[in-house]
Amino acid sequence: MQTTALDAPAPVAARWRRPGWRDPRLLVGIALVAASVALGSWVVRSAEHTVPVFVVRAPAVPGTAVDPDALGTAQVRLGSVGLDRYLRADEPVPPDAVLLRAVGAGELLPRSAVGSAAELALRPVAVPAAGELPATVLAGSLVDLWLTPVAERGGSATASPRAPRELAASLTVAEVGRPEGAFAAGGTTVHVLVPLEQLPDVLAALASDGRVDVVAVPGS
Repeated sequence: MQTTALDAPAPVAARWRRPGWRDPRLLVGIALVAASVALGSWVVRSAEHTVPVFVVRAPAVPGTAVDPDALGTAQVRLGSVGLDRYLRADEPVPPDAVLLRAVGAGELLPRSAVGSAAELALRPVAVPAAGELPATVLAGSLVDLWLTPVAERGGSATASPRAPRELAASLTVAEVGRPEGAFAAGGTTVHVLVPLEQLPDVLAALASDGRVDVVAVPGS
């Protein structure tokens, strides 16, 4: 007997089966959700975790002793700055630590600015001011030193002026000693920090008959 298409059995519809606990797709989905929750929790905890870092309260010049009691602290969040570059307040500070460069008020104390006195390649030199100094010449500001040599005398009594020359540029002022009171004697003395390689030239100029002028660097 010949079978037609109408006599063929109808296809049975596939029934949807609920995935079991051993279904790989379900396990992968659970693992992804758990990983996302763990990562979000770690990000939140890291953002809330802070560490104390030293902050300079007032402008400080090279050679200043690093005293933890004279410094402030700031709580800095991990990841917000490169904390390895700064001195943490929860770590011990060497007792002989000094600043190797000038640090401004409110600045996080960089590790690179702290060292021992033996590393400090600067020496303080007292320079008497030839005239009145600008009010901007203070501890921490920058100044230049210029030498005006004494005039050369030729065969006549006429003196030949000599051009001033720069002794040192952008020296940090460590201290300014201004006379106080109505009976104060002497003029203003500027204590500048001179690099070791420029020290002989500056000391020779101060010992000469010429005039050493302290010139303020604008903007410092």
